[in-house]
Amino acid sequence: MNKEIFLCAICNINSGTCNEDCKFCSQSVRYKADIERYKQKDMELILQEAKTAHANGALGFCLVTADKGLNEKALSFVCSIAEILTKEVPQLRLIACNGTATLEQLLTLKKAGIKAYNHNLETSKEFYPKICTTHPWDERYETCQNVNRAGLVLISGGIFGLGETHEDRVSMLESINSLNPTSVPINFYHHNEALELKPNPLSMDEALSLVELTREMLPNAERIMVAGGRELMFGERQNEIFSHGANSIVIGNYLTTSGREMSKDLQMLKSLGLNIAKAVQ
Repeated sequence: MNKEIFLCAICNINSGTCNEDCKFCSQSVRYKADIERYKQKDMELILQEAKTAHANGALGFCLVTADKGLNEKALSFVCSIAEILTKEVPQLRLIACNGTATLEQLLTLKKAGIKAYNHNLETSKEFYPKICTTHPWDERYETCQNVNRAGLVLISGGIFGLGETHEDRVSMLESINSLNPTSVPINFYHHNEALELKPNPLSMDEALSLVELTREMLPNAERIMVAGGRELMFGERQNEIFSHGANSIVIGNYLTTSGREMSKDLQMLKSLGLNIAKAVQ
């Protein structure tokens, strides 16, 4: 078990405005999920969230937008936030998660202070058309390649529990491994009644085995992060993810769902004798 756990926090700076049809995502306007929707979060609130995350041990702070990819307005907004946070909370590693992006856009983010870019493959290339028809899987893979070309740290993972087969899971992990990401966030589908997908069919034991499989298939990744759906998927057994290969978690709330109180996660780590990472490796 890795004794140092990397903590990351997510900031949803633009919520519920996406026109894509990803069947797992409540931020799509197509499904009319009952979530908070806004174009741009107030800068003071973003700064407050960043300071709270840092005070609770987070090293990573991820700026997430809900649309398919970056346009000029979104790029400018993310860059302005990055410049302010770099000055106000310089200890945080700033991560952008803004959908598909060109090499030029990624270089612009890098210049503004973004250190890493998160773009998940979500599932296997074979299964992807069953969960999204408005943009291809290859486009996601190309964005990850652009991240590597830009010299940013690549963060790329996916979602388990969408109705995929085990072969799909293996295929996804093989594709992720081919991109050589530094961090691999694995999410467990959190069902919303407005979405077309059926509820996550995975058991806790199956989910733990998938954490272990991810670690086995991505031996060079510095971090295997259990992200969205952790609380719902593992309940009182969340502490077991670390003995199965995870060495990173998201603390605080997610994009449209609530996470556990930060203090409870910190207490859990302390009870397990695990230390919070103080620096990015």
